[in-house]
Amino acid sequence: MKKKIALVAGGYTGESVISMNSAETVYKSLDKNKYDIYRITIDNESWRCLDDDKQLHIIDRNDFSIPMKSGKVTFDAAFIIIHGTPGEDGKLQGYFDMIGMPYTTCDAATSAITMNKAYTKSIINGIPDVCIAGSVQLFDSQGYTVNDVLDHLTLPVFVKPNSGGSSIGMSKVKEASALADALKVAFDEDSQVIVEEFIGGREFTIGLYRVKGKVHVLPCTEIVSTKEFFDYEAKYTTGVSEEITPGRMTDEEKARVEGAMVKIYQRLNCKGVVRIDYILEQETNKMYVLEVNTVPGQSQNSIIPQQVRAAGMSMTDFYGALLEEVLK
Repeated sequence: MKKKIALVAGGYTGESVISMNSAETVYKSLDKNKYDIYRITIDNESWRCLDDDKQLHIIDRNDFSIPMKSGKVTFDAAFIIIHGTPGEDGKLQGYFDMIGMPYTTCDAATSAITMNKAYTKSIINGIPDVCIAGSVQLFDSQGYTVNDVLDHLTLPVFVKPNSGGSSIGMSKVKEASALADALKVAFDEDSQVIVEEFIGGREFTIGLYRVKGKVHVLPCTEIVSTKEFFDYEAKYTTGVSEEITPGRMTDEEKARVEGAMVKIYQRLNCKGVVRIDYILEQETNKMYVLEVNTVPGQSQNSIIPQQVRAAGMSMTDFYGALLEEVLK
């Protein structure tokens, strides 16, 4: 008998459009001979399912079921593809834990921690071969001044919403006079902001996933952007950046990076597929970790699908392996 899968997309942030694109790729790739897939959207309007006959059904949140004329539909597992809240910050995971629904991402605690860039770096700090850029964490509730940054960090710096994604609200600041405006932009997106010292070097990102108790590392992707940094435009506008998969690393770099990435995945108790962004510093070749993404993009041209194809896998087999891991 085919398993019933809830493919959950949408979200409460500007990343919802990216989420819907990711969900389309997953839907097309999943094996319809093995799974009955129900496309579910969660947003500020409602929790709903649009069936193949274009009929709209409202989700019963008591048990995450769909009341239909033919009977109530319940699910064997949820494939979460929401970027940002509530699908990447642990809120949806906590709900699914309470009703006993298996899901494909990290658990609630890991999702909440990794959504917070500053807390994530505190936890992975000290892992061999992992370096962390100097940073300052600011809280809107505690007040802040420009000097809170300038007294501790050396320009240039990156100013980021602490829990944001897709580089929304992110700025590179070279002059002290531009810092106040950059902080305002970031605080417009989040109540916490992290300011990090700039690390010059080659930028990469790498996917990892766990199947049958083993952590697998996908081929890395090297990011070469025509802009000063990999911002929202560079990520989602064709031709603004070049993504080279596999990225150009020596055998020594590859072994060092992959070993450290597995340790990061394990220390954070990750599950499912995650993507970790890092820089190999120009002068020292040290690896600086930027952030951990627990619900990485899955649209056709997104980085994880590129890496899966470079590893010689089909997207059908890859997504199937992620589902079978939680259905077992």
